[in-house]
Amino acid sequence: MSEYTVKPIGYVRNPRDKLPVQPVFADEEYTVKIELFPEYVKGLYRLEEFSHIIVVMYFHKSSDYSLIVKPHFDDRLRGVFATRSPRRPNPIAISTVKLEKIEENVLYVKNLDAYDGTPVLDIKPHSPLVDCPEVSKDEISKHLKRHERS
Repeated sequence: MSEYTVKPIGYVRNPRDKLPVQPVFADEEYTVKIELFPEYVKGLYRLEEFSHIIVVMYFHKSSDYSLIVKPHFDDRLRGVFATRSPRRPNPIAISTVKLEKIEENVLYVKNLDAYDGTPVLDIKPHSPLVDCPEVSKDEISKHLKRHERS
């Protein structure tokens, strides 16, 4: 079996000790910083044009995994791949978050469910047209044609 190596592009800076099980259930909104290493700042060019981003992270505090888990909001056992559990064979996480602002190498986002020091592996723009499968191909084509003119 092949192994792959990835390296962080930055780290989460989150002063909160306690995180909600899912950010959508948080009592109140909170802001988290993502600090990128300076060599990746050019990659943020025009990211502020998107209201939301997808953050890909490595759950560095996860030490083991289980293939069968009981999710927080379910009474039934499920396979780990049918859950959002951090206890996975490869503890990789994704979160879609609202992008508030970017200042140099720091992104300010809402309700990121990651501890301080969590390695960030990648950042991608969230696009409802691409990331929501219920959007029709016709709607995507219309959107792309509108942006070809810009």
